[in-house]
Amino acid sequence: MKNIFAFLSVIMLMTACGPKKSETPNQLTEQQKADGWKLLFDGKTMDGWRVFKGKENDTWEVVDGTLHCKPVTETSSKRSDLITTEMYQNFELSFDWKITKEGNSGVIYRATEEYDVPYGSGPEYQLLDEANYPKEVPVHFTGADYDLYAPEGKKQNTIGEWNNTKIIVNGNKVEHWLNGSKVVEYEFGSDDWKARVAASKWKEFPGYGLAPTGYIDLQDHGHESSFRNVMIKVL
Repeated sequence: MKNIFAFLSVIMLMTACGPKKSETPNQLTEQQKADGWKLLFDGKTMDGWRVFKGKENDTWEVVDGTLHCKPVTETSSKRSDLITTEMYQNFELSFDWKITKEGNSGVIYRATEEYDVPYGSGPEYQLLDEANYPKEVPVHFTGADYDLYAPEGKKQNTIGEWNNTKIIVNGNKVEHWLNGSKVVEYEFGSDDWKARVAASKWKEFPGYGLAPTGYIDLQDHGHESSFRNVMIKVL
């Protein structure tokens, strides 16, 4: 009986951690392909991505198999977000990421080009070195639905190490996962969600969170960040 429970525990842990990855970064396993996963980044080019609203940009590059955002320097001052060329409605998104000390970034989903900034339209999965970033609150910590829902029970790896994030959006239901643990769950349009939006900075954007479909957006917050194994499964 103990062996059965141990086996079931392993299966549950594997399921919670999302798709089993290929040993080679930015490649799908045959099982992932059969399950409907699609790579959003091939590890070599920016095919499938474009700069938000076609703004000038000198910060995004492909380096060592990662989508890399440079920190602010004299030669990387034209800042802008990177978005997918396709829009998505219901999906499971998985990606690895890392940031540097005092780093701040995020991934925005169901984003549109309605406003001059992508975060005015779509929710943001926050990526942050909260231990060293000044004066932040739990609704701004890594894994949060930025400014609305704080993460609970998260296990973030040491700054400079890779983390894995999973975002599930299915209809109005949303889940944020970090390194195999669900840290946020909420519902678009619920009374709770509306009350939180009304009490947040998002009240300044009437279309916030209302788009039924949108782009996946990698945020350029002026800090260095790296992404790999970016994949999506349409639900």
